[in-house]
Amino acid sequence: MNMVFKFSKSLKFDWLIIPYSAVFLFFFIVPVTLVVIVSFWDYTEYSIIPDFIFLNYIEIFEDCFNLEKDLCVTLKTYWSTLVYCFLTWIFTILIGFTIAYFLAFHVSSLSLQIVLFLICTIPFWTSNVIRMISWIPLLGRNGLINQILISSGLVSEPQEWLMYSGFSVVLAFVHLYTLFMIVPIFNSMIKIDKSLIEAASDSGANRWQTLWQVIIPLSKPGIVIGSIFVITIVMGDFITIGIMGGQQIASVGKIINVQMNYLQFPAAAANAVILIFTTLLIIWGMTKMIDIRKEL
Repeated sequence: MNMVFKFSKSLKFDWLIIPYSAVFLFFFIVPVTLVVIVSFWDYTEYSIIPDFIFLNYIEIFEDCFNLEKDLCVTLKTYWSTLVYCFLTWIFTILIGFTIAYFLAFHVSSLSLQIVLFLICTIPFWTSNVIRMISWIPLLGRNGLINQILISSGLVSEPQEWLMYSGFSVVLAFVHLYTLFMIVPIFNSMIKIDKSLIEAASDSGANRWQTLWQVIIPLSKPGIVIGSIFVITIVMGDFITIGIMGGQQIASVGKIINVQMNYLQFPAAAANAVILIFTTLLIIWGMTKMIDIRKEL
């Protein structure tokens, strides 16, 4: 009888995981498998030829191992993408952690927490493109900030670096994706037992010691999950870099987009495979910091 109960319990558990497994299979495993398969195909200007060749990968890393030359285009592009990803990650953590900390520990009313949290979501009521374009009247050559700087005498001519530059790209990324950092960090902080903070204070710890030794370690799951969200999105983003960078800044996502526009799908798939592998490698390194399964 006990064996029958265990079998039925196990069978019930297996039935429960089928929907999740199906979603993971059809929306991740199958698309990634197709991308990997297409990355080994051949292509011409007008057609795609099913094949099994390594030419697409060889062309990506061409001249990358020639020590007599500078970095190849691929490594430069990945370096540029990683730099923007790192800067966005740093700023979103600082801003997201600060906002989440304020909401969790300095706002005692639940209704006020909800109102303030909804205010953080207001930018998401419009599309990403509209939010990016909204920076142009502020940062453009004839924008509000340049007019203020010139009229105040701080500068004599418009500052070109404010728009269509690395600065505007990072600014747009932070504006677009900070909420993805706020939500998981706030979710972790709200679960922290307030008696632990009181105990740290009773033990003589000041605010900074409590922050570094109690709050941050207990908020680590939210920080890691938010970091995964931000890094995954930024690594593959090409629209933001294209608009805010004035189509002058290279990124892996832009290369893939251009190749797809020219119907070079196998080459785009090869770049996508490398991008997925690089992103998964970063995520794998982050998951070693904390067991995310306990948080999900």
